[in-house]
Amino acid sequence: MTSTISTISASVDLRLDRDFRSDIERRDFRDAMASLAANACVVTARGGKERLGRTVTAAMSLSVEPPAILVSIDAASPLAALIRREQGFSFAMLSETQQAVADAFAGKLPPEERFDAGSWGAWQSGQPRLDEAVAIMDCAVIGEIGLAGHILFAGGVRDIALDYSRSPLVWHHRRYNSVYPL
Repeated sequence: MTSTISTISASVDLRLDRDFRSDIERRDFRDAMASLAANACVVTARGGKERLGRTVTAAMSLSVEPPAILVSIDAASPLAALIRREQGFSFAMLSETQQAVADAFAGKLPPEERFDAGSWGAWQSGQPRLDEAVAIMDCAVIGEIGLAGHILFAGGVRDIALDYSRSPLVWHHRRYNSVYPL
């Protein structure tokens, strides 16, 4: 059986039901979502001499064929604009030894100092490449969806590096954890 993969050339805007209302308190929802354990990851992009990045937990596998991931980036951020302009980004699943990198890209350092945390190189595409992570991927933007002030970028994985000896850094209940006790 042959499968056909179609390519969407335009962005998709997913609209939410404007009439939906909820009595859930914002704090209760945020507290509930803090219970969701997720890998701490960093999304970075480069255009010329400009390098930007952000720590994210809103990321997931999208497909195996073609290999693709989905990451959520604030639509108003300079990072989203750079990813759109360059049509690419790098994705790193942080190891439990990279809490300083996670903190830097979560905003504890100004944007111009964030790449001082960790050891950085570059992919053949020119996108930033973080060393010592559990998994790193060089991605080409193959689609996007606008949703509630964020852009879900679909990244087609054009290169990948894995380090099976490292354990992931996990974000749970607003603090870092490990799959093994720290």
